[in-house]
Amino acid sequence: MHKEVPVSSSNASLPTFANSWKADLTSGFLVFLIALPLCLGIAAASKFPPIAGVMTAVVGGIIATLFSNSELTIKGPAAGMIAIVAGAMLDPAWLGEAAGPTDTRVYQFVLAVGVVSGVIQILLGLFRAGILTEFFPMAPVHGLLASIGLIIISKQSYLMFGISAPKDPPLESLLQIGGAVAHNADRNATIIGLLSLAILFSYPWLKKKISPLKYLPAQLMVLIIAIPLGQAFHLGPEKLVSLPAKLQEAIVLPNFSHLLTPVSLKWLILFCLVGSLESLLSAKAIDILDPWKRKTNMNRDLLGVGMANTLSAAIGGMPMISEILRSSANIGNGGRTRLANLFHGIFLFVAIVALGSVVRMIPMAALGAMLVFAGFRLASPKEFVHMWHIGKEQFFVFVLTVACIFPHGELLLVGVGMVAELLINLVNGAPLRSLFKPSVAVSNSGTGATLEAHDALTFANWIPLKRRTEQLGDVPNVTLDLSDVRLVDHTTMDKLLQTQREFANSGRKLEIIGLEHHRTFGHTPSSGRKRSAV
Repeated sequence: MHKEVPVSSSNASLPTFANSWKADLTSGFLVFLIALPLCLGIAAASKFPPIAGVMTAVVGGIIATLFSNSELTIKGPAAGMIAIVAGAMLDPAWLGEAAGPTDTRVYQFVLAVGVVSGVIQILLGLFRAGILTEFFPMAPVHGLLASIGLIIISKQSYLMFGISAPKDPPLESLLQIGGAVAHNADRNATIIGLLSLAILFSYPWLKKKISPLKYLPAQLMVLIIAIPLGQAFHLGPEKLVSLPAKLQEAIVLPNFSHLLTPVSLKWLILFCLVGSLESLLSAKAIDILDPWKRKTNMNRDLLGVGMANTLSAAIGGMPMISEILRSSANIGNGGRTRLANLFHGIFLFVAIVALGSVVRMIPMAALGAMLVFAGFRLASPKEFVHMWHIGKEQFFVFVLTVACIFPHGELLLVGVGMVAELLINLVNGAPLRSLFKPSVAVSNSGTGATLEAHDALTFANWIPLKRRTEQLGDVPNVTLDLSDVRLVDHTTMDKLLQTQREFANSGRKLEIIGLEHHRTFGHTPSSGRKRSAV
């Protein structure tokens, strides 16, 4: 349930640990109710032991809280990382043979990748490299997330029907599911899985019709129904969540012997690149929703996530990020400071220690339904429609990224979308000389500053432009003149609008002028613009 909070730009009214711990305790508990089944399901889908997902969130809740200043983000395993982690666990190149997730050696090799990835994130934070995530264009990033959503659906749909997902590429897995269900579906698991999925999709409508439901997260309602059904159907242990008898048995140490092999380096790049990008984008999105308009130090947040990832992988956990769904729920539940992240981690730890017998009764089909729902949210048809409205050129890059990644699950193919974005910018008039370095003249007056841009502003030269605006300091009024710019791409327009909001939140003003002679590629404020011939 959303709770109204006072909004003020005065630092004196900002929440503190002392005056907010009760609200954070309540929010942390409600987020824990959402996080528990999702952490178990994400870990299982990633081919990690289910308890590893909970361990990851516990470490994220405690360690990231100490180092990051991101007040409202919840750290933990995320659906957006499933395809990467599962890909690493199932990669036969580790041992030169078809090794599965039951092979502890592969598990330990992947943990070593996680440790080193965390260390790199720490270094990136210390060397203030968080801004590098600003380099990536928006359309391929959205395409990457949509591809991950489709990969999740193609694999986790099997779990809803009580079937083990095949190791085939995502497209083949999706095409084969009909035959697999017809011949191998478990009737009882199917009932639980489909009912769980129906609850998740219909929950917004159900909450309007049944008012008490507004106090219960959808995931908790799924468990309330699925657990008794699982017991009534006498589901076997293989259809239920598996937890070790003792918590210390969940600790697995990494093996660094394969660290310098090509397969290890491949997954290291993906763990670090996609994990850092997703985490920082989520933190930035949550900053926009923060009622107090606090701004996360992205370098410090990257440091905190890196510290937590390093420790998590060192004891058998999986990669974590700032998770958007749980973070949004934290805001809706009235979370005020990062203590909510800490409390959610503590509640998860207590649950595993004290409620292990209940957790072991959770049907895997219900977790599969939650993950299919999460995959649908990432690859929602609304996302495709939104990209179409932004502009046909962005829709092309978005669909191209999805088309390259989804059939094979090779997430490194996100680079195809970036190359396509560069080529489109060149075709639309971006001079080669300004592709990576913007041409901007700065002039100051008594009341403010003016930035006069020339040539083109694209995702590839956004970072230098952003730094030019930051170098102005606390100038109250800044004007950005784009009248002599041939092209402003979608990513830059989107970031300029974000910068306008940041200026407004700090009591300053950024005025963008000179676009009256530019035609837009789409129908949204963030659509790219190209100067018309005059």
